[in-house]
Amino acid sequence: MKSEISKILADTLKKERINIPIKEIEERIEIPPNQEMGDFAFPCFFLSPILKKNPQEIAIKLKNEVKLSNNIKSVQVNGGYINFFVDKEDFSEKIINQILKEKENYGKTNIGKNEKVLVEHTSINPNASPHVGRSRNAFIGDSLVKILRFLNYNVEVHYFVNDVSKQIAMLVYGKTENQKFDSMLKKYILVAAKVKNSKKAEKEVFDLLYKFEHNDKKIMKRFKKVTKICVDGQKKILSDLGIKYDSFDYESDYIGKAKKILLELEKTGKLFKHENRSVLDLKGTSIEGQMKSPVLVLTRSDGTGLYPLRDIAYTLNKISKAKENIIILGEDQKLYFQQLTEALKLLKKNYPKVVHYSFILLSEKGKSRKMSTRKGDVVLLEDFVEDAVKKAKKETSKRKTRGDPKKIAICAVKYSILKISPNKPINFNLEEALNFEGDTGPYLLYSYARASNILRKSKTKKQKNKKFLVNELNENEVELVKKLSSFPEIVLNSHKTLNPAIIANYSYHLAQIFNEFYHSSKVINSENENFRLKIVESFRIVLKNSLKLLGIETIDRM
Repeated sequence: MKSEISKILADTLKKERINIPIKEIEERIEIPPNQEMGDFAFPCFFLSPILKKNPQEIAIKLKNEVKLSNNIKSVQVNGGYINFFVDKEDFSEKIINQILKEKENYGKTNIGKNEKVLVEHTSINPNASPHVGRSRNAFIGDSLVKILRFLNYNVEVHYFVNDVSKQIAMLVYGKTENQKFDSMLKKYILVAAKVKNSKKAEKEVFDLLYKFEHNDKKIMKRFKKVTKICVDGQKKILSDLGIKYDSFDYESDYIGKAKKILLELEKTGKLFKHENRSVLDLKGTSIEGQMKSPVLVLTRSDGTGLYPLRDIAYTLNKISKAKENIIILGEDQKLYFQQLTEALKLLKKNYPKVVHYSFILLSEKGKSRKMSTRKGDVVLLEDFVEDAVKKAKKETSKRKTRGDPKKIAICAVKYSILKISPNKPINFNLEEALNFEGDTGPYLLYSYARASNILRKSKTKKQKNKKFLVNELNENEVELVKKLSSFPEIVLNSHKTLNPAIIANYSYHLAQIFNEFYHSSKVINSENENFRLKIVESFRIVLKNSLKLLGIETIDRM
């Protein structure tokens, strides 16, 4: 319906010698807060500078020139808006039929055209089990991958393994090659404390890094063994949460390539030596005002490369593989990513799109805290999910509801994290996340299960394939159909802004409207039973599609 209204408006604006693409008009069309103001509204404020008139005058003039179609009953002006009132029965029938026909494909478009996109996410240090604070990276990245694939992009998911790091060198120093993954964190904390208080120990750690970079076979073997233990452990934990990767890329593979990057940067005239370190001068770039000394240090004084140098080489390799690159990084990496971007600009290369996320603070007994792996002040993701499953079991037992507690727990954690826009901090409370009421994951699963239950109880399955009749609709039915109709637009908006929270919030509002419909409108044995069953079925399809894009599995019974 939006596309139809957009075409009508585009044709009307042409009469005023204003050519606006239909797609742009469609993006401006809004759904009014209540039905008395119409089903769709077009704001005329942006036209004021063009037509030199106030928005209401423009709205009145356009309203008088609009040619109505069979699907639009009337047009009214409200302030600077043109409000369109559609044929609700016809509109509802078209939307419901479309959803029932397309099912799991409802909301998909071919805007990706199989274009290749490379997404790098998670990429945490392979020195211990991941903690809850870093899970946000994986959840956001995984959701964006699902959204991109839904829109027919050819997506590759990459994980950059920092195996040439001080963290791994400390584990090698601590002789952890034969330890189990579960014990790595404890050992890392002990070694980190020793290195912090001993210059001798720190020198030995850096000596190990030097030998690794200079192809000492024995040391390389030890590094690789420790890294494999950590990566395999992290991979399993994330896989249990439904998060998969197409490629694990190792920093060590870019040691040789990094040296070539230094030669390329020398040609820019921006590379200089300071205390025998290679440093990139970033004066005159966008970060000049953000640093006392705007530089990017690329090597240590012994000539071994630092992470930024290998990261530049890695990023250039990623850019060569796909037309579009996306990376998920913590907000603490903002300045670093700007430095990296400026280095790539000096090399006259493209740079990835970035999604920065704020960190998770765990709220327990009224107190909030941030986590630090080095200090050992962490809540491990694996332990946290296990605790969530135990609490979910207690909650389902108390409510005497069915449903897989693990699925409920994972949904609760993922939804509570993804419903907040990445740039906003999260004060996470597990008890609140597991609530079956309000803006929570379990509430969404319960709404889906409720719809499934209605369909199971229906005695009119024999009518399922018959054409349904749409009689006069009530307000809740209209609101639900309108919300269902907006799903494709929500997906596109989430993709455009790289923000899964748009889909998460849509899921909650959709469930709210469905539950209002459920409480106000009898379904089974009602006069309009067959149509209402189709609405319930359509809701079930759309909510499942929506949650799937968040990496959340639905449950039929609760």
